Amino acid sequence: MVAQVISGLVEKRSLDRAAADAIRQAITSGALNPGARLTEVELASGLKVSRGTIRAALQRLLSEGLIAQKPYAGWEVATLTSRDAWELYTLRSSLEGLAAQLAARNPERRSLIEPAFDKLKAAAKTRDQKQITDADLALHKAIVVLANHKRLFDQYGYVEQQVRMYMASSNAILEKPELVISNHEKLVSSVLKGNASAAERSAQEHTKAAGEVLTRYLQEKEKQIELAAPAKRA
Repeated sequence: MVAQVISGLVEKRSLDRAAADAIRQAITSGALNPGARLTEVELASGLKVSRGTIRAALQRLLSEGLIAQKPYAGWEVATLTSRDAWELYTLRSSLEGLAAQLAARNPERRSLIEPAFDKLKAAAKTRDQKQITDADLALHKAIVVLANHKRLFDQYGYVEQQVRMYMASSNAILEKPELVISNHEKLVSSVLKGNASAAERSAQEHTKAAGEVLTRYLQEKEKQIELAAPAKRA
């Protein structure tokens, strides 16, 4: 009897996780746009699971910052605001600055950084935004892993999916996909050279430069929406 109960709990948890993975993939790939409404009935039907499983999956994605729950309106895909972008890039500056400093001291750094950077270069050539974002995040995560700092790794994990959305938005507004390569060259070089202080500085400069561009872009979009609102009401 106990084994059956435990088995049932494991199965339910696996379904929750699988449903969350499927919805997360749709969000981070751009298949579900920011602001898109999510209904438990439609998701349950599409994924062939119960509404309870979908509800648990949505709670997981809510904790990751990928969706929002609106009073009396249900669930929707989170929209990245200029405030979100500012908070994420300033937080990343601190976390990734420390990570780069520690990674530069790790003798194993070349074995992770070089393959990750090569994958980013290959992704940029495809011009596929999802591949670019995946490779971009993988490179930054490699630096975090090389820091060999469990609490830093855990903290980064809390915002990882939000960082993915942030990177997707940031890379989407680049004039050319190839710019994602040159934007990372100084950071990668300083880590590989083992220069801890330069690596920390490069990581902070990298996140700040890209973050400020994205923040200004989103601020401009928000102003345009605000200016258009009175016209729509009229």
